[in-house]
Amino acid sequence: MLEFITKKTGDIPELLVIWLHGLGADGHDFEPVVPQFKNPDKAIQFIFPHAPIQPVTINGGMEMRSWYDIKMIDIGKIPDEKGIRESEQKVLALIEAQIKTGFKAEQIVLAGFSQGGAIALHTATRTQHKLAGVVALSCYLPIPDKLVTEQSNINKDTPFFLGHGNYDPVVPYQLGQSSYESLKAAGYEASWHEYPLQHGVSMDELEDIKRFILSL
Repeated sequence: MLEFITKKTGDIPELLVIWLHGLGADGHDFEPVVPQFKNPDKAIQFIFPHAPIQPVTINGGMEMRSWYDIKMIDIGKIPDEKGIRESEQKVLALIEAQIKTGFKAEQIVLAGFSQGGAIALHTATRTQHKLAGVVALSCYLPIPDKLVTEQSNINKDTPFFLGHGNYDPVVPYQLGQSSYESLKAAGYEASWHEYPLQHGVSMDELEDIKRFILSL
C-alpha cells in the first residue's frame, strides 16, 4: 500500500481528493494548497500519496520518487507500460482502502500533477469505480493509443478538469491538448483550461480547481 499524508478542511468530509505528485517530488508537494480549499459548506479530506522510489532513465538512472520510468525527453514516446500499470494498481488499491473506511467511490476525486496527472487520467479511464471527478494538471495520457480498447464506460459522464500552462517546457502544451482531444473523442466529459505559465500551478488555476471540486 502506498504511504500517504492526510489533511482535512473540516471535521466531516463530504469529498475525498487523492492528489498524486509529479516526478521527483513527494506527497508533501501539494500539501500547502489545502487551506485554499476551506469552505464552510463542504469539508474535504485530502490524501497525498508518496510514489515509489525507483530509477528514472532520463535522469541518468538516478533513484527518485516516480510513478513510472521516463525513457526519453520526448515524454510522449516509448511509454513505460509496466510501470504505468503497476502505479494504476497501487492507486486502485488506495481507492479501495478508502472505500473500506467509509467513503463511497462517488465521493472520491482523483487528482494529479504532471506524472501524477498522467496516472490519474490512465486510472480514471480504466477503473470500475464511479468517481466524483478527475483533476489532471500539466499532464497527458501516457498510453493514448490504448485508450479506446481499454477504457471503462463507468466514468464517461464524470467531470474531468484538465489544466495546462501555455509555455510548459516539460509536458508540451500540444501533448496536453491532444490528450484532452483524445478524451473528448472517446466520449469523456472533459474540460480544458489553459494558463499563462510554465510547468506549475498558478493561484488562478487553484481557484478554478477549487470551484470545480466544490461543484461536485
